[in-house]
Parts: sequence; C-alpha cells; structure tokens
Amino acid sequence: MPEPGPTRREWIISIFMFCLTFLTATLAGLSYVTGSFSFLDILRLLASRPQIILRGIQFSFPLIAILTAHEFGHFFACRHYGMRCTPPFFIPMPFPPTGTLGAFIKIKSPFRSKKALFDIGIAGPLAGFAFTLPVLWIGISLSRLAHKLPATGTSLSFGEPLIFRLIAMATLNYAPARQDLMAHPMAMAGWVGLLATSLNLLPVWQLDGGHITYALTNRERQKNISIVAIIALILASFQGWPTPSYLMFGLMLLIIGWRVRFYHPMTMRDEQPLETGRILLGGVALLILILSFTPVPISVR
Repeated sequence: MPEPGPTRREWIISIFMFCLTFLTATLAGLSYVTGSFSFLDILRLLASRPQIILRGIQFSFPLIAILTAHEFGHFFACRHYGMRCTPPFFIPMPFPPTGTLGAFIKIKSPFRSKKALFDIGIAGPLAGFAFTLPVLWIGISLSRLAHKLPATGTSLSFGEPLIFRLIAMATLNYAPARQDLMAHPMAMAGWVGLLATSLNLLPVWQLDGGHITYALTNRERQKNISIVAIIALILASFQGWPTPSYLMFGLMLLIIGWRVRFYHPMTMRDEQPLETGRILLGGVALLILILSFTPVPISVR
C-alpha cells in the first residue's frame, strides 16, 4: 500500500528554500564574473550595477537544475516504491564559490528490499549526471584558454575532474601542461555538479554510494568499505594543504559513522539478491565516480 506523499507544509518549506538557494547561488555566480571571491566585493558591485545580477544566473540556473534533477531522481524513485519522503530541501549558503551546500530529501519509510534501496540510491546520481554533462559541454565551449603564466600573489585554483578535462580537450583542444582554462560560469556550475555527484557516490553508508554498495554486497562488507573510504577521503584532503577541502566533510562522516558503528540500516528483505542488470548499473555508478572525482578540488597557489 503506497504511503502518503509530502505534506503541504513540506512543499512550502521546499519552495522557500529553493528560492533562497537560487538567490545565494546567483550571488555566488557573480564571483566568476568579477574574478573576486569576496562576498563584500560582490555586494559592492551589485549596489553599483544591480543589473549585473543577471550574469550570476549563468551559474545559478544550471547548478540548481543539476541539484533539482538529482534530488527528484531520489524523490520519484521513492514514490515509485510507495515510500514516504519529503520533497527536496535546498541548503543556501551566501558565500562563493557555490552559494549552496546542496540539497537533500528525508526518507521516512524503511527500505523494503535491496532492490528498492539500490534504485533509490542510484536514481539521484544518474539523473544529476545526465543534467551535468550538457551543462559541462556548453559551459566549457563558452570558456576560453590562456597561456600559463608564473603565479603572482595568491589565487584559488580549481582541480579538474577527468570528465571535465576530457570535454575541454575535445571542445577547445585544451593542453593542461601549457594552458589555463578560464571557465565560463556555466562550466563552473557543471564543475560543482561533478563535485556533488562524486561526494554522493562515495561508498559510505549514509551517502548514495553507501546505499548502492550495501545493496550490491552485505552489511559487514559495506561497513568495512565505508571505513576505508572515509579514511581515504581524509588522507586525500591533505594533498591540497593548506586548503584541505574534504577534511571537514570526512570528519563529519567519521563522527556520524562512529555513532552507528558504520553499519548501514538493514532493509526489510535483506536476503533478496540483485539481478545482473542492476549489478552492471552499479559498475556505471563506479565509472561516474571515477570521472567526477578530483583529489584536490580547490587549492591556493
């Protein structure tokens, strides 16, 4: 028997958070237009040229579209299985470089089987990645190349996931060894989409990748994989010192995981195995993780 859908109150909160996040992401998008990641500089520019906020939408619109696709992938998969869940709740953050901490849905029903767990876990990353690819292709095509110059002063440098670099090489003949890619705001929206996808696909119990791994393996093996993944993420953070991008996220996963002994909650029919098609789809999720992940997303140089 299908459970009831979200309440009116949940939808109102969802729409309010969506609008607020769209605003903060638009303001953050101006950092890629001005070249400054100072929130005060962005506010001063906005005060003198209010119309420039339209240029921030080049970043916020595709980014919000990617996050919305990801979360509604989960939402519709939950509803397909008749499970109770909230609509997507977006998290605004009024600071560059993203303007948001992403979005989430809260699942209020127990998972009925490994099949349901797998489908709900993978639906979000697949939908988000499907939206990210055209955003990346168009955004990178609108970007420009510059000859590498010796670093002067302090600046932020963004790491390039494999799929980001491959698309740049295909569309712009990008040569990373001798060129810098001056990314269009739309390309940066795709970059953030890749970052969100890769983090969600980490095989840690409370993330999408953890759900997928549990459905493909078993409770004990998924626990061990979670621990290894969290430790690897924390260690990878120090490659970008003094800006260890993943450190706080990794420590948060470690603390939360410690409280539940890193075990994923069991489904109602844990003995039900997955068929070959879903196992192959799990391999696709691993490939997306490899293409999307960057060991050092942001560094100071």
